Amino acid sequence: MIVRQLDRENCLNIVAKNRLGRLACVSAGLPYIVPIHYARSEDHLYAFSMPGRKIEAMRADAGVAILVEEIETPQHWRTVMVRGRFEELPDRIGFKRLRDQAWQLLSRHAAWWEPGAYKPVAPALAFKSDQVFFRISIDEISGRESIDDD
Repeated sequence: MIVRQLDRENCLNIVAKNRLGRLACVSAGLPYIVPIHYARSEDHLYAFSMPGRKIEAMRADAGVAILVEEIETPQHWRTVMVRGRFEELPDRIGFKRLRDQAWQLLSRHAAWWEPGAYKPVAPALAFKSDQVFFRISIDEISGRESIDDD
């Protein structure tokens, strides 16, 4: 097996064709990682969540990372790391265009609202909270892949 770096174009293509990533942020001074569904447009990843720990963490410290993986076998895989900044898209004047864009991009895919809509509480309570749309800037991107060395 050989491991090699991916160029920016290949990294962006991998991020664009996938929908599930692992969001890393800092919560109460400790690493916090959760799965998110996202959609890419230009140099941003758009996502949705209900209020909770990850939203509170990103509001406190906007620096985040997202890991996207494609694993075929333990010897054949691709990973891409995006580093960027959280930007909330609130439901108020000045953000309507960006919020509508997030909704439009995300809703092109089945179950786009999962896992962001689920919380470990009774469903009747979970959906009383405000929806949070946000985007992550793609400030840095890097990736690696493994290939057979035959």
